[in-house]
Amino acid sequence: MRPPVRLFKALVVLVFATTVTSCGEPLLPPLPEGDEALEGPIDGLSPQQRAAFVRGDLEFARRFALADGLGPLFIAQSCEACHVGDGKGHPLFDITRFGRTVDGAFDPMLAHGGPQLQNRAILNYLAEVLPAGVTAVARFNPPAVSGLGLLESVDDATILAIADPNDANGDGISGRVSFVDSSDFIADIVSVETLVRTGTATRHLSLNGQYIGRFGKKARTINLLHQTAFAYSEDMGLTTDLVPKDVFNRQVGAFAGDNVADPEVTSGVLNSVVFYLRTLRPPPRRRADNPDVGAGGQLFAGVGCVGCHVATLRTGQSDIAALSRVEFHPYTDLLLHDMGPELDDGYTEGDALPAEWRTAPLWGIGLAERAQGGTSFLLHDGRAKTLRDAIRLHGGEGSKSRAAFDRLSPADQERVLAYLRSL
Repeated sequence: MRPPVRLFKALVVLVFATTVTSCGEPLLPPLPEGDEALEGPIDGLSPQQRAAFVRGDLEFARRFALADGLGPLFIAQSCEACHVGDGKGHPLFDITRFGRTVDGAFDPMLAHGGPQLQNRAILNYLAEVLPAGVTAVARFNPPAVSGLGLLESVDDATILAIADPNDANGDGISGRVSFVDSSDFIADIVSVETLVRTGTATRHLSLNGQYIGRFGKKARTINLLHQTAFAYSEDMGLTTDLVPKDVFNRQVGAFAGDNVADPEVTSGVLNSVVFYLRTLRPPPRRRADNPDVGAGGQLFAGVGCVGCHVATLRTGQSDIAALSRVEFHPYTDLLLHDMGPELDDGYTEGDALPAEWRTAPLWGIGLAERAQGGTSFLLHDGRAKTLRDAIRLHGGEGSKSRAAFDRLSPADQERVLAYLRSL
């Protein structure tokens, strides 16, 4: 029996300037049902784990207010505002990242509030605007969050084995691992991982003082605890034990903000949301037995898309039995790829170059339109409104597959699109 479904409001389009300073936010699209739904726990959880899943689900839906410590700067008031029904988010909640290039080096402009713009604020507080001198601006559309526990449970060695940074096999694809430098914050994240680890460590290992990034558009976060603590801070202005200081507007000054005791989100709440994300089921397949869908899958592989969108991965040992040694189908390699000038917006994070992006998982892509209110917003910034648009914006390492897709007959192209919609 599935846990109770959260209630979602109908989508009402509200106009927000980038400098909105109230706590209001748009109403959300309705929750899909049946095989159109992304929410729900992974199979194989115990009754106690299912109860923990429900607790995390409720926290994921929790709408924070000023009295809860929201802000003073924020983008959204709840996790589900950006990930309605656990699916891709509406552009109203896109994240804006920015920086500048100085003498060939990228500067995330930390002293000016970078690298993320918080475009909303609590009452009587200034929201951020882009500072002077910005040369690169990127919009990040919120991703779907279903199935993330499976991706987190892939062993480091599996990701390293898939990587081919020098294109040794000559297929024109040179995916490489995103390495995240160690820091006190990363050390805290890893220490928590150590506490819950069962058996020999196979993930989130230090490799010459760096860790494999696997989440985020540029693969900048190493696990779901890292991603969630960062989101509470940067997206909602909420402090945790891991990030104990509020984000503030440099134009106002430090220590001017809310008057709520820190941490505003307890470790118990943070852990509940992380458990929820770890145990969300993967997106359900639809129409897999349709002949055109089957043929489209063969064509998808034939034009080389699986060089980056790896269909099948396998998890390692996990403290959650339902995540241990599981074969699953996310259509990603979790690696960075150069996508050419078409997707180069000048912005970067960590060791990723401006044109490099982590391969987005394709599972659930056929449900994106429903989650986003009836219109698809695809690629990292939502610029593509159709699957065809998204394919045609694949340059760099994706250009060979794009050209092969263009050479297909119209009927075969439609079969490939039917396959993608079934994922």
